[in-house]
Amino acid sequence: MAMGLARTGRRARGSRRTPMAEINVTPLVDVMLVLLIIFMVTAPMLTAGVPVDLPDSRANALPQDQQEVTVSITGDGTIYLDDSPLAPGELPDRLANLGCGAGAGRQMTLRADRSLDYGRVMAVMGELNRAGCNRIALVTHGSVSAP
Repeated sequence: MAMGLARTGRRARGSRRTPMAEINVTPLVDVMLVLLIIFMVTAPMLTAGVPVDLPDSRANALPQDQQEVTVSITGDGTIYLDDSPLAPGELPDRLANLGCGAGAGRQMTLRADRSLDYGRVMAVMGELNRAGCNRIALVTHGSVSAP
């Protein structure tokens, strides 16, 4: 941090110290790095709304879509559309209101508990297909070992 210095080593009689005109960016960088770490830690916690015990798979991750709708099935068979629980038999009506028909481009994400039987998951997938939602992604945990 340099201040105004005299040229000859002695100060002239009327000279004053000039203020430094540089901005110290070190505190700004420190604050921004702390905020970055906070967002990196909290961002993964914001994606899962309904607690579901997902099965394992070695499939590659899909890119995130902006028009994504999540259907979750818990271990007791309760069906959630995004984060709101549905009454039994309400799924077809709610899917009809979504407008998943041709050209909508809406990605459906299905999260099902691993303890559910295959028939229950296929029944929900059948309702999604019947409503015109043909782009269905199944959510799993990543696994390192082959089955």
